[in-house]
Amino acid sequence: MAAIGLNGVKVGTTSSQAYLEGKAVKETRALMAELCRHFYTLGWVTGTGGSITMRVHDDSIPKPQQLILMSPSGVQKERMEAEDMYVLSNSGSILSAPSPKPYPHKPPKCTDCDPLFRKAYEMRDAEAVFHSHGIESCLVTMINPLSKEFRITHMEMIKGIKGHGYYDELVVPIIENTAYEYQLTESFAKAIEDYPKATAVLVRNHGVFVWGDSWISAKTQSECYHYLFDAALKLHQMGLDWSTPNHGPIQSARRGLISIDGESNVSVKASKSNGETDPFPRCIVLDIEGTTTPISFVSEVLFPYARENVGKHLSLTYDTPDTKADIELLRSQVQSDLEQGIAGAVPIPPDDAGKEDVIAGIVANVDAMIKADRKITALKELQGHIWRTGYESNELEGIVFDDVPEALEKWHALGVKVYIYSSGSRLAQRLIFGKTNHGDLRKYLSGFFDTTVGNKRETRSYTEISESLGVDKPSDILFVTDVHQEATAAKAAGLEVIISIRPGNGPLPDNHGFKTIKSFSEI
Repeated sequence: MAAIGLNGVKVGTTSSQAYLEGKAVKETRALMAELCRHFYTLGWVTGTGGSITMRVHDDSIPKPQQLILMSPSGVQKERMEAEDMYVLSNSGSILSAPSPKPYPHKPPKCTDCDPLFRKAYEMRDAEAVFHSHGIESCLVTMINPLSKEFRITHMEMIKGIKGHGYYDELVVPIIENTAYEYQLTESFAKAIEDYPKATAVLVRNHGVFVWGDSWISAKTQSECYHYLFDAALKLHQMGLDWSTPNHGPIQSARRGLISIDGESNVSVKASKSNGETDPFPRCIVLDIEGTTTPISFVSEVLFPYARENVGKHLSLTYDTPDTKADIELLRSQVQSDLEQGIAGAVPIPPDDAGKEDVIAGIVANVDAMIKADRKITALKELQGHIWRTGYESNELEGIVFDDVPEALEKWHALGVKVYIYSSGSRLAQRLIFGKTNHGDLRKYLSGFFDTTVGNKRETRSYTEISESLGVDKPSDILFVTDVHQEATAAKAAGLEVIISIRPGNGPLPDNHGFKTIKSFSEI
């Protein structure tokens, strides 16, 4: 097999020049030229604006050493040819540049987006990155010139964005424009770091960068993002709010309930019996166990179901991507547990030990984790997948207190965004509310938080939620929970807090200082 040189180019039995002129590079060049022409027809790269880059996929070369192609800067994208592309090594060295063309063409120059593209390659392991100047990606950042994020939910095309479903809230960071694109590099990298789920970054008054783990993924997501940006603009023109589940009026028809406060921040007000009004929070974040749902449902239904079906679930789904990912997470967690001497942790045999031995090792660890009620991501992810099977087979049905659906509907009508924050995985949360004793309640929920934002008893977790929701101040959020330690942590982060008193909940400390309720109708 040919060796790999420092620049990621085959040397030895195959010359570097021969490789640069080989099939893989030629096909990628041609594809990029084709995509540029297509993007021109979509209005994404008019006026020489916009640019694209792709890795040259070659199974014989390790991915970190694969070549990178980039489009030139300042050229008519619809007239680009395969030979116009720059070929770079993974380290950034230019290995092949296009030949100059006669007047009136400018001398060739690699795209000014080079340093930004490189950040997407380095920080997100991207295979392709597209930069669009599509008008919708520009205008959507101008609706609110102070906003640092674009948010939208309950739109079918959200499903086309990696890691998102219909009920999820899609969040795209917005960074401020600069005179030259290379000057965006620092803020671009910061946005990628701060938004680990994002596959795009908007640049105000400029456009959008979108990346994917293949050129098809990058193209599909780019189309979905532009659709969603356009939908938001049209909804805004109609006076509708694209960031709420029902996309209702930005200023509700219930004029006695909602008024505009300051710079287009919606302040919701509820009428008292004496004619005065109390302000509603802009967002409500709800715990599940002991707040929306009886503790007994989790401890006596969900946990036993997961524990009893671990082996069966793993055996039936052993070769699926979800289960493979679950096993890797559990291996990592168990290795950490063994090093720390956690009770109940036992080694999980390697894959070559055989399917049955691996499953037996996982079952033993999961049983111990469930008995200890551990709030760890590896366990929660596996439980969520087991419960999904249970809900799909009608063996499980979520339970919520009778006052919950009415309250969710009321808050939804008032334009208050409602989120869930639970130690269970986001999948498990969606399952509970997607199939309850009161039907599907997900239409009333704007999003879900789990322990990936942090432990529920740590203040920084609630700070992270506040920043994610983009409120003006943490006190715009009301957090409802049954756990005193969670209430204390949320209060320290500046949130308004109410403690839920439900049948089966544990006792509270004397003089705890929090307002309590026995029903959501009291909020």
